[in-house]
Amino acid sequence: MGITATDIEAKPPRKREHNSTTLSGKEFFLDIDYTTVNITGKKAVATTINGQIPGPTLVWQEGDTITLHVTNHLKKSSSIHWHGIILPAPMDGVPGISYKGIAPGETFTYRFKVQQHGTYWYHSHSGYQEQTGMYGAIVIKPKKKEPFRYDKDYVVLLSDWSDEKPTSIYRKLKLSSDYYNFNQRTVGDFFSEVKKKGFGQAFDDRKMWNKMRMSDRDLSDVTGYTYTYLMNGNAPATQFKALFKKGEKIRLRFINGAAMSFFDVRIPGLKMTVVAADGNHIKPVSVDEFRIGVAETYDVIVQPTSARAYAIFAQSIERSGYALGSLTPSASLSAKAPKMDKPQALTMADMGMDMKKMGKQKMGGMKMGNKMKYRWSAMEAQKYPVTKLPMATGVQSTMKAMAPKYRLEDPGVGLRKNGRRVLTYADLKNRYSTRRDRKPDREIILHLTGNMERYMWSINGIKYADAQPLRFHYGERLRITFINDTMMNHPMHLHGMWSDLETGDDNHLVRKHTVIVQPGAKISYRVTVDAKGGWAYHCHLLYHMAGMFRKVVVA
Repeated sequence: MGITATDIEAKPPRKREHNSTTLSGKEFFLDIDYTTVNITGKKAVATTINGQIPGPTLVWQEGDTITLHVTNHLKKSSSIHWHGIILPAPMDGVPGISYKGIAPGETFTYRFKVQQHGTYWYHSHSGYQEQTGMYGAIVIKPKKKEPFRYDKDYVVLLSDWSDEKPTSIYRKLKLSSDYYNFNQRTVGDFFSEVKKKGFGQAFDDRKMWNKMRMSDRDLSDVTGYTYTYLMNGNAPATQFKALFKKGEKIRLRFINGAAMSFFDVRIPGLKMTVVAADGNHIKPVSVDEFRIGVAETYDVIVQPTSARAYAIFAQSIERSGYALGSLTPSASLSAKAPKMDKPQALTMADMGMDMKKMGKQKMGGMKMGNKMKYRWSAMEAQKYPVTKLPMATGVQSTMKAMAPKYRLEDPGVGLRKNGRRVLTYADLKNRYSTRRDRKPDREIILHLTGNMERYMWSINGIKYADAQPLRFHYGERLRITFINDTMMNHPMHLHGMWSDLETGDDNHLVRKHTVIVQPGAKISYRVTVDAKGGWAYHCHLLYHMAGMFRKVVVA
């Protein structure tokens, strides 16, 4: 999978010159190619779209039929998947499921009608090409006037870059899953815990984590030790800049196009009003900070109150680095990065432990063990027909959440009790009523499973290569419940159909295409099965995807 100088020299001749970072209209020409880049001070070879990182922002109009001609100049097969876009299965861009992929030297033409509006993105679904630069933003203009006002509009595309070859990163993770984790516990940490909890409790906590075969500080598989975090392709040293005039309302379309990194985003000195999630309008929520998982998008509106440069600050979940930009009145002014937060450790609740039985301890700044205060409808108490799927134990699954709970009001490890107003899934409410939406016909329960010591990921203890497809019935309404038996966040993405997240308010189910399942927790959403064909369903962490993946067949 590595790229060499020979690959660049052997590429087919380019037929078009590309210099525009934004493309709009109904017909698009995209070239996949090798490009030499210098992001870290060292030259490296990237896989790019139109020679750019990120690829050009594609601007579409809701209701239009668009045509995209994609030519592959690589020496290996490639693809482009239109993330979160509702379209026919053959246009989805997943090799082995939607189509064969795009062979070297060939052009594939995608054509479909745009049925939605909002902020989305696109990326390769072949090998590790997404990690080496193949991704870009999609902005879809709505037919109707939007229910909020703004003066300027910017895309903020977050990503992670490494000069290391992805195959090398994966090999190191297989040899030692904590290879990139330099936030390990020390003897001094243990004695600090003894002072806080007493020797017995501190010892028991360590013993439980050892049984789970994972460190409570293992928040990300790949960190700033090898990653440089980018904002619109800019490293913190070069900075992306969004210009404003005092008093203007600025719309920022945040997209997490990273391969493996969660980001916690804030603009110190400004409130952010979240107005859309995964392209869909929500009831406005004013926050200081939000977490954006891999493949999620959030639109926010901010209104600078003074003519100074504000930092657009996105720190990685494990606090090993950050992406940085400036919201500034002048291109000559740059903001300084605020100090990164200290990393928080995972808690017993993140292990899926029942804190009520453990004495309602306060862990990680949260009072665990109390019943979650959700106003579930009477429908939630009814017995769904549950489709039982094969569940395997053994080498693929060495972790188990003993008492997983809904934790939608929990902002997640690293954000608990930090003194800021942090967005949670419980805050997300569809702007339009879902009161009359159809209730589910049946439920499918999926366990997210893994073996950290051997770096294996799976669903229901079965890796993708050994799994049978999930079969959805065309026209049915499903309730899908995830139980995360691992100690890591997993952003789960269902292709081709919307996921209506259950946040406790049946009247305002929020529509998403990617849903974070927290460690040791469970979460559920409803899916109207309205798209025939074969679809991908997977964790969007690139190095988890080989195992934590399923094919969905709708017939």
